Amino acid sequence: MNSRIRRIRRASRGRRPSVPFLAAALAALLLTATATACGGGADRPAVVLRASAPATAAPVDPAQAAATADATNAFGLDLLHTLTAAPDQAGRNLVLSPSGLATVLAMVLPGARGATAAELAKALHTDLTPQQYALATGALDRRTPPTGGPTLRRSDDLWVQQGFPLDQQYLGTLAAAFDTGVHTTDFRKDAEGSRRTVNATVEKETEGRIKDLFGEKAIDSTTRLVLTDALYLKADWASPFHHGSTTDQPFHRLDGSAPAVPTMSRTGVLRYAEGSGGILGEPWQAVELPYAGGTLAMDLVVPAQGGFEAFRKGLDQAQLALVLGSLADRAVDLALPRFHFDTAEDLVPALRALGVAAAFDAADFGGIPGPGAQEPLAIGAVAQKATVQVDEQGTVAAAGSGVGMTAAGAPAPQQMVQLHIDRPFLFLIRDTATGCPLFLGQVTDPQTR
Repeated sequence: MNSRIRRIRRASRGRRPSVPFLAAALAALLLTATATACGGGADRPAVVLRASAPATAAPVDPAQAAATADATNAFGLDLLHTLTAAPDQAGRNLVLSPSGLATVLAMVLPGARGATAAELAKALHTDLTPQQYALATGALDRRTPPTGGPTLRRSDDLWVQQGFPLDQQYLGTLAAAFDTGVHTTDFRKDAEGSRRTVNATVEKETEGRIKDLFGEKAIDSTTRLVLTDALYLKADWASPFHHGSTTDQPFHRLDGSAPAVPTMSRTGVLRYAEGSGGILGEPWQAVELPYAGGTLAMDLVVPAQGGFEAFRKGLDQAQLALVLGSLADRAVDLALPRFHFDTAEDLVPALRALGVAAAFDAADFGGIPGPGAQEPLAIGAVAQKATVQVDEQGTVAAAGSGVGMTAAGAPAPQQMVQLHIDRPFLFLIRDTATGCPLFLGQVTDPQTR
């Protein structure tokens, strides 16, 4: 049955299937489910594809998509600030996916009402209606690199308790915006088996990079709904670094130590900017490294030695836009340490710090349950795991995000500038056309995994 589900889902990716096609396919799957639902077993709870009657995705206003990309940048910076606010957290390596968490919250938002919806929208920096925000987020997520460019895959799934009815309008929004795969499982009888199944799906969708998205007890017998977003990126540089040019060079950490770390180097024309003072305060340099295909890039923002923490604390969406808007072609002598690390976060405290309280404490998700549902819903868990690996060839990055709900032309010759990144820096992997941030983070110690 699982292979049949995968075939149906693959057939629907990239196009909206007709209602008759889905009706026939779902009828066959549900007949199979009826015969197997009682025999799922502890390790493999019964999983069934379900969907609302889908509608062709409505065209998204480009202005709404652009506003949502800016909002996701602002949301990502809020998360970065919140997750590094504590003194014992400020100096760590960190990678997160603003786009991934924004997507799972965009999947939740259309079902929120009252203060719950208002707080989520404020944290997400959006003035759009929940349906508009979902559609705009989905439109950004559906952008795929051209043939021969990076591998960028995204999967969105909803897992629901067997017998728990879902509102058809809510399901229709998820289908139109995210092409969401909908599964049933039995959290009540086998929460641990359900957790393993959800985690295994995210692991598979991220090529094994994200394991155990939801930790033990994050999903329990009171869970009624789990929403996940899995994001996988494998991208080669447009101009790779040469392995023979990698040497051990000192990297000046925040504590003053300077271990030698493998550092890549290259020269060439890159988009570069620098600044000092003004609204950004600390001096800084920035460079953009394009990936093959021309639609994605990594931006590196490097404050002056000793200014990293003050710069990061003061960085907001307007200032980041200023940095990125200042990038222009320059000849650059670049040195960049290789790095590879993972981050795992329980994001409930961070969302609370950003003003989201009702979703946990006095939730109104009245737009999610369907007729006959007896249990109101609240958010019980918000998790994200992310990984990033940067080397001479390019970048491999992945993120799993989840919510558990309980009951150029050639430039003129220029003097070469030098950017040897031997100190903590920020990085951003983004869609250069929309500006939407796929990954955001800081590197304070390239040696630390």
